[in-house]
Amino acid sequence: MLKGLFKKVAQVFTGRKIDEEVLEELEEQLLMSDVSLDTSQLLITRLREAAKRQELIGDDAATQILRGEVTALLEAAAAPLAFAPEGLTVWLFVGVNGVGKTTSVGKLAHRLAAQGHRPIMAAADTFRAAATEQLQEWGRRAGCPVIAQQQGADPAAVVFDALAAARGRECDILLVDTAGRLHTKSNLMNELSKIGRIIERELGKPPEETLLVVDASTGQNGLTQAQSFAASAPLTGLILTKWDGTAKGGIILTVAHETNLPVKLVGVGEKVSDLIDFNPSEFAASLFS
Repeated sequence: MLKGLFKKVAQVFTGRKIDEEVLEELEEQLLMSDVSLDTSQLLITRLREAAKRQELIGDDAATQILRGEVTALLEAAAAPLAFAPEGLTVWLFVGVNGVGKTTSVGKLAHRLAAQGHRPIMAAADTFRAAATEQLQEWGRRAGCPVIAQQQGADPAAVVFDALAAARGRECDILLVDTAGRLHTKSNLMNELSKIGRIIERELGKPPEETLLVVDASTGQNGLTQAQSFAASAPLTGLILTKWDGTAKGGIILTVAHETNLPVKLVGVGEKVSDLIDFNPSEFAASLFS
């Protein structure tokens, strides 16, 4: 997990009286850490209100108040993965190209199998040949079946087959890997809607999760992707990948505050165990360590 994101931010307070000059420096440091303008201004406003209440007595107090506000933002954006109360659970994974969807699906299937679940994966990214091969390799590692068709096949047909296979093999969780797509491509967004309709028609309910996978190192582009996809698809949460590859990481505060979507999972490395549940209190503590 990325540690110390706010160490440099908090150093703005060190040995100084907390005044407007310091708060302006803090806002600049937040922006440099990929915290959006709106979210940075929210944090500055909270500190300014604390100063009016004469609570900013010393730099330690200022750091603790900032940490409390960061923790509150993250706690408001946390929720566990949703499972169906009975029958088959379906999780649909969406996002742009290159964010780590297939890897996230594979890691999650591996974890679920280790926990005693009976996962099955659908290779509904039929445009990128390597995606199916990659998912099948994860399936071999996890002992998890993968339902696939030839390259260029209808992704909704793959999902239909996967639903039938899940029932036939008595699997309890279906993970659907989809092709990378831009929200501006209406035909691809329509394809995503078709997959959702197939699932709802066959199971009588939408997927328990439609998870947008976002590369944390893309900074503010991650917020744009989240907002755009949310306008086009019924998203239920976010997965932030490649967290170990960014020296900033303020995007997690930005998406927490500005998308109204909970962060479900965070990718913190290459190992199979490096896709972890998002724990807001532990995450906030690590940011200030």
